[in-house]
Amino acid sequence: MDFGLWTRKCDILSTMFDDKVLLITGGTGSFGHAVLQRCLNDFREIRIFSRDEKKQDDMRHELQNDKVKFYIGDVRDRASVDGAMRGVDYVFSAAALKQVPSCEFFPLEAVYTNVLGANNVMESAVANGVERVVVLSTDKAAYPINAMGMSKALMEKVAIAKGRALGPKARTTICCTRYGNVMASRGSVIPLFIEQIKAGKDITVTDPEMTRFMMTLEEAVDLVLFAFEHGVNGDLFVQKSPAATIGVLAQAILELSGSSSKMQVIGTRHGEKKFETLVTREEMDKAIDMGAYYRIPADTRDLNYDKYFVEGRTIAPTVEDYDSNNTERLDVPGMKKLLLKLACVREAFGLDNA
Repeated sequence: MDFGLWTRKCDILSTMFDDKVLLITGGTGSFGHAVLQRCLNDFREIRIFSRDEKKQDDMRHELQNDKVKFYIGDVRDRASVDGAMRGVDYVFSAAALKQVPSCEFFPLEAVYTNVLGANNVMESAVANGVERVVVLSTDKAAYPINAMGMSKALMEKVAIAKGRALGPKARTTICCTRYGNVMASRGSVIPLFIEQIKAGKDITVTDPEMTRFMMTLEEAVDLVLFAFEHGVNGDLFVQKSPAATIGVLAQAILELSGSSSKMQVIGTRHGEKKFETLVTREEMDKAIDMGAYYRIPADTRDLNYDKYFVEGRTIAPTVEDYDSNNTERLDVPGMKKLLLKLACVREAFGLDNA
């Protein structure tokens, strides 16, 4: 991105957030840390809401900043959400169960947090007159095959339905962002590879031909800020992202590490896809290309189905999904260049001057 353009964009957002209060649910996670690094100076106050007091205490000691307030609570408990929501202007709804295998074994827990918990956040935001809510989703919500993706898909449906019901003139705007693999986020494969290499072990690869979108945490924050600036009720925003095979990712990390570790193929885990879809064919048919992003507006048709038997809509035969197999594909040099943007990779392998 052009630096001058980004500086002007930051100035616009800084003005937009001036003297405002932001609440981040699940704020002790990787996304919450990235938002704080980017936006700490823009808001009057940022509230971190989560159920993990140890992570909150670590963050409190790390930041030492009175603008950041910490709230212990659980999105499953509406009363605790209401306590944190009073006086809030903007909300990032990031609290979620994100691990595919654990959601496969405990699918109802995924529903409680990802669907009902997110609904509590949205309901509380509307009741408290919040200006804007952005709900964070994942590419696993498109054509979901696992419990994590299914719960996120239903969360999207709830958010879009609420936004559509509120309408364009409501005090509160609710929209969604859907993103692919956020590199080096908590629980992702890159920190695991680094840990294995540092321990002198081979790195474990599920399927070298599996493809995944590649997105940095900074880009994930960019996407949410873009949704804040441009979203209307019921919108879904997706960032265009490159992809790579897991084999290419593993080889790139091995080459950057300079270690003698090898790849060990262990087979796919519970509920994993061969490739991921960011925008389905049906969504692409109505998607609005906004340069680096797609905006998918809500379907505003009503429940009078009779008229659709007379006048429906045909998807153009040229429309296809936007997935990790047909987007820009990174090779090993391209993947290494992207990995070098990650502080954890540079620090782990002594590449700060690379």
